[in-house]
Amino acid sequence: DSPLTFNVVILGVGFLFIFTAFTTCGNIEQTVVKTLENATFTGSGYHSLGIIYGVFSFANLIASTVVTVIGAKITMFLSGLLYSGYIAVFIIPTTWAFYLTSVLIGIGAALLWTAQGHFLVENSEVSTINRNTGMFWGLLQCSMLFGNLYIYFAWNGHTEISDGSRRTLFLALLVASVLGTLSFLVLRKVPHEEEMLSDEEGQSLLPTRTIKRLAATACPPCSPGLELSFYSGVYGTCIGATAQFGAAAKGLIGISGIVVGIGEIVGGGFFGLICKNNRFRRTSVVFLGMVVHFVAFYLIFLNIPDDAPVAFETNALTSPYLTPSVSIALLCSFLLGLGDSCFNTQLYSILGHVYAEQCSPAFAIFKFIQSIFAAVAFFYSGYLLLMWQLLLMVVLGFAGTLCFFVVERMQSLSLDLQEY
Repeated sequence: DSPLTFNVVILGVGFLFIFTAFTTCGNIEQTVVKTLENATFTGSGYHSLGIIYGVFSFANLIASTVVTVIGAKITMFLSGLLYSGYIAVFIIPTTWAFYLTSVLIGIGAALLWTAQGHFLVENSEVSTINRNTGMFWGLLQCSMLFGNLYIYFAWNGHTEISDGSRRTLFLALLVASVLGTLSFLVLRKVPHEEEMLSDEEGQSLLPTRTIKRLAATACPPCSPGLELSFYSGVYGTCIGATAQFGAAAKGLIGISGIVVGIGEIVGGGFFGLICKNNRFRRTSVVFLGMVVHFVAFYLIFLNIPDDAPVAFETNALTSPYLTPSVSIALLCSFLLGLGDSCFNTQLYSILGHVYAEQCSPAFAIFKFIQSIFAAVAFFYSGYLLLMWQLLLMVVLGFAGTLCFFVVERMQSLSLDLQEY
């Protein structure tokens, strides 16, 4: 188990560094783009993120084949280079490079996440899949803490972002991304043992049931896709556009990201590492995630101006139902992170069990669906008022939770049939 654990830890560390750079970039991208002094730059942060997730979704169709041909380790290394190229564009921004690297990182994201899912399952046994998922997810979400803490100290108290501070920030993020990419090179070859996850759990993958499960698992990734775009790009922009927060608004973008990361780590650690692997707890955790997100959405609706996502040139002009409160805004950040970790740890866990022998295609389909909805969300985020965005996430969150229960029930029936 020691080489397998080593690989999982290094995998998490690599993703920690890469997504310290990329998640931080996503949180501040629209804010940075709005304040660029380069008159020749006409890009949109929302459109860039929409392109990334749109390309991401369709690149998933070939990602499984690429991982199979060149291997997960090399795939993750090459993908990391694409991530680093995207970060580098913000040091000396040009419109064509901004959108070109948006396309390239979309391809890299599909390859990276498909390879990650394959590698995580390959390095897990039946008894360790939940532990490894929680360990990886906790390390990954530390990226929010580190990156957004840096944003806070760099921008706190500044109403405008200078070219010098922007270059310094993204140069540091580029270094982090390169370090994460290089860490993939030290991953060890996986030993083949009899009790690897695929031998025990793969027996349930009968063709007809697999098709039914694929249909049932199509809905659960939809809600995390919308919520991914919301907490990683939209919510921080909304906080930064809330005039009632004054000069602290830009610094609060970083603090919000930190608190989201804390919520992700708490959820990933508790539900991934502490909870034992059984179906009762999986459905309970997903239901808890839905409730937590619904509470967060309601508080955001009351606390943040309705036009905050669409205020491009100025701060939000409307007033929310409550006087905007920093403490409520940060509480919502924590709840967004906690709820997201509830969904993701359990989705990763069930995919690792149900599709143990077909992990690469399963994770590719999962990311395909999730990223389609994330792409759509980023494109409409700059045009749709906040209350309609929140309502859409509530509807799909409820539907996704129901579909997760259906998948769990189908898995339970499949295992019961095997016993007879």
